[in-house]
Amino acid sequence: MCGRFALYSSPARIAERFGADAADLAWTPRYNIGPQQVAPVLRGHAGGRRLDLMHWGLVPSWAQRPDIGARLFNARSESVALKPAFRSAFRSRRCVVAVDGFYEWQQLPDGSRQPYFISRSDGDLLALAGLWEQWAAPTGPWLSFTILTMEADAWMLPLHQRMPVMLDDAAVLASWLDAAAPQPSLLQSLAAPAAGTLQAWPVTRAVGAVRNDFPQLVQPLQPAPRAG
Repeated sequence: MCGRFALYSSPARIAERFGADAADLAWTPRYNIGPQQVAPVLRGHAGGRRLDLMHWGLVPSWAQRPDIGARLFNARSESVALKPAFRSAFRSRRCVVAVDGFYEWQQLPDGSRQPYFISRSDGDLLALAGLWEQWAAPTGPWLSFTILTMEADAWMLPLHQRMPVMLDDAAVLASWLDAAAPQPSLLQSLAAPAAGTLQAWPVTRAVGAVRNDFPQLVQPLQPAPRAG
């Protein structure tokens, strides 16, 4: 599961990292982005790549109301090609969600949950695999996205049983954005990041309230960060 993330990099940095057009992207740093909020999404466009703001939570074209997106903010990679809500987008509307890091909650023996912030150990942006859709809202096109998840690897498992799909390899990322890429090979290419890629540390429980959005949310508590 991936239910919160942070993106505090500038549009210029995001555009440079992914070779995208971000000329029209109005974005200010965010430290606690939750479902149904908007975030920049990378997709193929006119032979290149562009960043657009979309609502987090996929709204299929056949949906009656946009609030269906509240429960479609993640898609399991194991079944994404078959589920009615996702299969059409998987065929031709794949995207990448750029994040500086994301949060997961570890279940503790006393029944409480401790949030962790997870990011790349080299400070680079993470590229999360996603799908996007366009829904015909009365006020105009409603763009939305979902983030793919997979079973946690050995490093992530102590924190959570699932993890977002991360497109570390440039060739895999390019294929993911290519609408003509064969679907079976795409799923086979998805893998957990290499050992040492990620780091994690415990953060304040204030991140649990989505109204909280400030830099201190990503700052580590003691003990020291857990390297990959």
